[in-house]
Amino acid sequence: MLLYRLSPEGFYAATTPEDEVRILYSDPFETAPGGWELGRKVDVLAEGLLAPVLPGKIVGVGRNYRDHAAELGNPMPAEPLLFLKAISSVVGPGAPILLPPESERVEFEGEIALVVGSRLRRASAAEARSGVLGVTCACDVTARDLQKKDATFARGKSFDTFCPLGPAIRVRPDLEDLEVATRINGEERQRGHVRDMAWGLVELLVYISRFITLEPGDLVLTGTPAGVGTLQPGDRVEVEVPGVGVLRSPVAKREA
Repeated sequence: MLLYRLSPEGFYAATTPEDEVRILYSDPFETAPGGWELGRKVDVLAEGLLAPVLPGKIVGVGRNYRDHAAELGNPMPAEPLLFLKAISSVVGPGAPILLPPESERVEFEGEIALVVGSRLRRASAAEARSGVLGVTCACDVTARDLQKKDATFARGKSFDTFCPLGPAIRVRPDLEDLEVATRINGEERQRGHVRDMAWGLVELLVYISRFITLEPGDLVLTGTPAGVGTLQPGDRVEVEVPGVGVLRSPVAKREA
């Protein structure tokens, strides 16, 4: 099942077993998918899509793929490396990634993003698994030069437009069988599977919820595989998680 958020109102719509998309009358963060009430049929292409979730917070995980840590010359951490990314960085499908004048090296990082469905605080593995609403595609855009300069990741990760999300939330997927691929101008640059991660998705939620209470709608960016690279004005970024769809983002320069 896929969950979309439609513009301009921000209403949710969900797919049915008949592959129709219908307006969702229920709150997906209060009612379990089996109890959702659906209404009229809609055409998501005609309606237009927004970011599928507006998170209260975004928790990122750095160096969760060993090959990515190695390509940047970084040691693997002994525990998951956490950072926070500003919620004002979120944009939806088709919205441009804007390269800020403050950075000379902005890079793409395609990722699987977890959407939290229920509150997780010091969660067990079973609670963490049941607390996931679904997954979506994300691009954790990073000003790499600023990230290396600063003691924390906040500035380099948080420019406006640095967190494209979408096109949909895949509800209750198999958390042990997910893959992400990133293409730049049609050429594949990244591919990774959750089995390649140092810490699996449920393990990450258990760990994060020891320190940060995760609320419904919060987002966890689970790390990026090797192959990151720089973005230039005119580039086209595609991040795909099979079963979710393709998140497409053009790249443009932001004027000072």
